[in-house]
Amino acid sequence: MSKKDYYELLGVDRNVSEDALKKAYRKLAVKYHPDKNPDDQTAEAKFKEISEAYDILKDPKKRASYDQFGHAAFQNGMGGGSYQGGGGGVDPFDIFREAFGGGGGGGGIFDDFFGGGGGRSANGAQQGSDLRYDLEISLEEAATGTEKQIRYRRHCQCKNCQGSGAEPGTSKSTCSTCNGMGQISSNRGFISFRQACPDCSGSGQKIDKPCSQCRGEGRTIDQSTVKVKIPAGVHTSSRLRSGGNGEAGINGGPSGDLYIVVIVAEHELFERHEDDLFCEIPIKFSLACLGGTIHVPTLFGKGNLKIVEGTQTGTVFRLRGQGMPHLRGSGQGDLLVRVQVEVPKKLTKDQREKLEAFSEACGDSSNPVPKSFVKKAKKFFK
Repeated sequence: MSKKDYYELLGVDRNVSEDALKKAYRKLAVKYHPDKNPDDQTAEAKFKEISEAYDILKDPKKRASYDQFGHAAFQNGMGGGSYQGGGGGVDPFDIFREAFGGGGGGGGIFDDFFGGGGGRSANGAQQGSDLRYDLEISLEEAATGTEKQIRYRRHCQCKNCQGSGAEPGTSKSTCSTCNGMGQISSNRGFISFRQACPDCSGSGQKIDKPCSQCRGEGRTIDQSTVKVKIPAGVHTSSRLRSGGNGEAGINGGPSGDLYIVVIVAEHELFERHEDDLFCEIPIKFSLACLGGTIHVPTLFGKGNLKIVEGTQTGTVFRLRGQGMPHLRGSGQGDLLVRVQVEVPKKLTKDQREKLEAFSEACGDSSNPVPKSFVKKAKKFFK
């Protein structure tokens, strides 16, 4: 089957600028990305096609060769090799991660955490990229600690070829370009330069028959499951590391790590400030006047709060040790309770008569505003 025109695949014309080309690819990468279309083989195939097209057109030299010779420029050794599922060209995840980078709660569920994997070794082995996963938990879970099982998609070692990139039953041959060294050298005057071999990508070997599952890359995109223990006292933006659970390495390189970024959800009652908790509780007018003891909610059960006689609205009481556990070290923060005196909106006849009698006894009928305020505001009433 003949390949589609790269410009047509990306929906751009042949005079497209570099920025417009990148923008077009980003839009299509988001639309057809495997994470947005799980188990959709058509979308996955489309994603690989547009990634291959972008790999060629983003490189000025490859683009010039393609404009002159078309797809033939990358066949039979012309122009720098054909696309092999992302192993020798663009990583299909790169632009998607860039488009959703930053890690906030509104971005992709996981992305490249530090911008790529480790460096390439002399034999072409390259460490896989680190990944990030944003995990939301409740305030109660943050207070007690919890264990979560998360699922995400990543590059895993190909099960068919065990990461070798070669079809089972076939072998690799020594690269004739670098004679198995993985590097080539060139002299420019008195200076000698060494670089990874372009034909074997620095591995020193060439695959005679690429794996039918991973197309020679040694990795496939698959679903992974990891259990994560969340310690008590974590904050939003707390970061946990799961070693070796990032992207699989290339050419036998080690896997990257998975970083879990914790997001503590807002609570309907409590507001968190560091390790202290705040809540606001309404109390009856009579309780504020006479005082008494009430039950208040805490993250760890029911607590008792003593309201002193004559409590004013807005008064803050402290319940020590009823806040969040300290993430590092022992002990806990406090729970701060702000009371709001509730004024009844309707009174029965009996309640009104008794309240009027109380007002009369306090002398409120003749002095409804406290004398301290009248003294301060006296000059404004002249």
